[in-house]
Amino acid sequence: MKTLFKQTLTAGILSAMLAGTAFAAPSEAPPAFIKKVADGLISRLKADHGKLQNNPAAVKAIVRQNLDPYIDSQSFTRIVMGTYVTNQYSSAAQRAQFERNFRETLIENYGSAFAKFSNQTYSMRPYKDTGSKNPVVTIDFSNNGEKIPVAFQLVDKGAQWKIRNINVSGIDLGLQFRNQFAATVKRNGGNIDKAIANFKPDAEAAVDKKK
Repeated sequence: MKTLFKQTLTAGILSAMLAGTAFAAPSEAPPAFIKKVADGLISRLKADHGKLQNNPAAVKAIVRQNLDPYIDSQSFTRIVMGTYVTNQYSSAAQRAQFERNFRETLIENYGSAFAKFSNQTYSMRPYKDTGSKNPVVTIDFSNNGEKIPVAFQLVDKGAQWKIRNINVSGIDLGLQFRNQFAATVKRNGGNIDKAIANFKPDAEAAVDKKK
């Protein structure tokens, strides 16, 4: 159950992270921004829990309404592609295709994970403003007494907070997916088009890295 919840939590967050971009008020402090996002998502999941079990479309709608507006999907894509995001290895069209494929794979494979959320709660860890351009806010999600720390790395994109990467239980998901993509490129003989078409990000393997 412990591993299932961690995988469900990770999958749910990731399925939303790649879905779009928008904005937060620049006057918001980072913890207030994350609290707003978490409260909005959890309240919707709890309110509509009974409707979500066999309704993937409803789950996706909640994702798009409650998380899409706060994600810097282009930054996350650059993190995952790593070296291959440069013009030396890929074109703008290939990078755009990677982002589309990555987003759809996560949403299709893991979007239904949100339907499993029912009585989970969270608490905010104390936030220390270090003056970093990429502040990190950490939340402890609780499930049956277990706490799963999720750290959100933010970026101010033109005076607008967005989430650019996440860390679950000490695992940097952007870097884990980068390693997975690099391995996919190698398996496909360095052919970027084939690697993009065949890349299947494995959230379960990422969160189980420490096991």
